Amino acid sequence: MILYCDTSALIKRYVMESGTDIVDAAWNEASVVSTSVVAYAEGLAAFHRRHREGYLSQKELKTVSDRFRNDFSRIVLVPVDRHLHPAINDLLRKYSLRGFDVIHLASVLIFSDDSEDIQFACFDGNLSKAAAKEGIRTLAA
Repeated sequence: MILYCDTSALIKRYVMESGTDIVDAAWNEASVVSTSVVAYAEGLAAFHRRHREGYLSQKELKTVSDRFRNDFSRIVLVPVDRHLHPAINDLLRKYSLRGFDVIHLASVLIFSDDSEDIQFACFDGNLSKAAAKEGIRTLAA
């Protein structure tokens, strides 16, 4: 099984929160883990925000950031380029999605064209519903 993670799912690998166990189980089951290149900036920004807000100490920030960067070097990345534009345009006509959410959905749709067994891990209700309507199997939360 290929696991495509949006940033909300990726973060759960490094910061214990609701859904961490679900993502960990799917991650361990997957033969390949994939995400969009935008998840790198989104993930690190989320960790730094949690540090500024007092949820992560400086030491914890360094630990989760290092683990994230290490894992990210092994994740199959979907580039953000012109190949995504038609899917992004189509999805935005159909659904009310935020910018990075539509990038993730377009990415998983393009990635799923090459694979019959892909699962989309995301923890945003609106994005999850849009993915299901597009025929993408979502990780059950």
